Amino acid sequence: MAEEKKNPDGEKSGPKLPQFNAYWIYGIILISLVAISLFNMGQSPQSVPWSEFESKVLPGGDIKRVAVILNEGKAEITFKEESLEKYNEFFKDQQSVPRTGPHMVVKIPSVDKFEEARKRVETELNIAVPIEYEERTNLFRDFFVMMWPILLIVAIWIFIFRRMGAQGGPGGGGNIFNVGKSKARMFDKESGVNATFQDVAGLAEAKIELEEIVEFLKKPEKFTELGGKIPKGALLVGPPGTGKTLLARAVAGEANVPFFSMSGSDFVEMFVGVGASRVRDLFKKAKEKAPCIVFIDEIDAIGRARGKNVNFSGNDERENTLNQLLTEMDGFATNSGVIILAATNRADILDRALMRAGRFDRQISVELPDLNERKAIFEVHLRPLRLNEDVKSEFLARQTPGFSGADIANVCNESALIAARKNKKLVEKEDFLDAVDRIVGGLEKKNKIISKDEKRAVAFHEAGHAAISWLLEHAHPLVKVTIVPRGKALGAAWYLPEERSLNTVEQMLDEMCATLGGRAAEDLVFGRISTGALNDLEKVTRQAYAMVSYFGMSKRIGNLSYFDSSGQNEYAFNKPYSERTAQLIDEEVSRIVEEQYERAKRILADNSSKHVQLAELLLEREVIFSEDLEQIFGKRQLSDHVIQEDSNGSRKPAEKPVADIEPKEDNNSQA
Repeated sequence: MAEEKKNPDGEKSGPKLPQFNAYWIYGIILISLVAISLFNMGQSPQSVPWSEFESKVLPGGDIKRVAVILNEGKAEITFKEESLEKYNEFFKDQQSVPRTGPHMVVKIPSVDKFEEARKRVETELNIAVPIEYEERTNLFRDFFVMMWPILLIVAIWIFIFRRMGAQGGPGGGGNIFNVGKSKARMFDKESGVNATFQDVAGLAEAKIELEEIVEFLKKPEKFTELGGKIPKGALLVGPPGTGKTLLARAVAGEANVPFFSMSGSDFVEMFVGVGASRVRDLFKKAKEKAPCIVFIDEIDAIGRARGKNVNFSGNDERENTLNQLLTEMDGFATNSGVIILAATNRADILDRALMRAGRFDRQISVELPDLNERKAIFEVHLRPLRLNEDVKSEFLARQTPGFSGADIANVCNESALIAARKNKKLVEKEDFLDAVDRIVGGLEKKNKIISKDEKRAVAFHEAGHAAISWLLEHAHPLVKVTIVPRGKALGAAWYLPEERSLNTVEQMLDEMCATLGGRAAEDLVFGRISTGALNDLEKVTRQAYAMVSYFGMSKRIGNLSYFDSSGQNEYAFNKPYSERTAQLIDEEVSRIVEEQYERAKRILADNSSKHVQLAELLLEREVIFSEDLEQIFGKRQLSDHVIQEDSNGSRKPAEKPVADIEPKEDNNSQA
């Protein structure tokens, strides 16, 4: 007996009935057809062979009527009612004999054969056999033969669009007429979004602005009493992996209001006009649920600046979607309570109409974490790991300059995998360092076949980098050098870049000189150069062009910058300088690079014995550290770094720009 349950009001309710399903109707129709066919099978005439019909039935004289169906090649026989018992032997397999007929059916060889047998009986036995000839049409069979291709096409069509609706997620509905509906997923307090601002380490400034938006949704009267208005939108801008989407999830967990989440690519579809329709549907739902938050991830998929690509006309589908988005964002009443959050790592290509106040009132910068923020992020990701006592978050933070939050999470996960691969019970500091090396340089390839000459060339190449970086005041301090192949590189040198915000000419020239130390070492020691300096030359060339054309660090060019940081120059069909200036830029770049190359050769020539000693040590051990360089070259002369104060008044090294904090890696493979 089914158990009675109580509803929330305390009333008893019966057993829960299964929900109605449309497929039940199909099942009922199928069962009915099978039952009808079985019923008809029980009442169908008895089939007999032609030989028995010719020898036993036809001469009996008990036939009331014979109907020859010409188009089916058979004959249906109906007996006289008083004579049915004489033919019981033919009806043994049937439970009941139909009284009205036809009682028997026989497959005739041909009409002529049947006529010959009938005439023989009538002539020899003087028995009259009533006969009728007819052609029958089976409407159901003919209809099915005609309609089954159409039914098959309709079934395939329905199946395809149901699959498209199922894969499209919310808003698809399995119906072609729902293709213009928004695919946004709605989260509320019952949706189980557990992320909060406490789960977001670092990003203090970004959290302050977002916490203010959450507080406005919770207590709007606190701001409106003073005449303030709700911000219509906030744009999260920053490099990949810095936590923009995580911040949005934290807002969803903190706000306790409906939260619509959608990707910018979800607006784009193969059908024309779908993007604009989905934008309208999204904002319609948002207004119905206000106050709420709408989050559009990777908004650059639809927010790219208009009019930049001359190959597309103004009727481009993406532009129509953007136009509808602009209209909807600026069409709210100020008290509607709908806030737009968006995230992108390409803010420079967004349309200026989208970025103006009134649509996105705030641009929240989510930058790469500094030293203290990396420490906080490590503490979050180290919680689930079983750590050894020597693992300290502060040490790991110093070893990972320029790493984003996603990179740090990857380091923690990779270190646990490395420790498990070595059958360790705890994750040690060495595992974290191996994880950093693997993420930056790739997996070690100790079994890669390298000739002795190539290995010696790689050793002197990497020793040249290490020696010059140690001897120059402003070059990045060395961590370790290896000639074990990693990824595509035959050797690599790891540096620990200083975290600073400004770079002087001296600092950039010292870095260029250290980068060219590998090729200078090959030229001095072997008298020839190789393709191993490809990565070095690429980095130096890019840095030299930046000094001349971006930072105004050339006296011949002057204090000019040809860099467009806004990315909004719609009419940049040509370079923003003349051919003569372009020639001057090329000459200055060539001069700077050659001067630093000659400088690197002079430094190595003055310290040739120590350079050779370092290279031989590298050939012997394959991996050397900063302590080994200190024993050979003595203590390194440190530069006076730029010092800044944080919000707590403590002093720390300034952060370094993102473009200059990539760890050094030499590609010694073939160009």
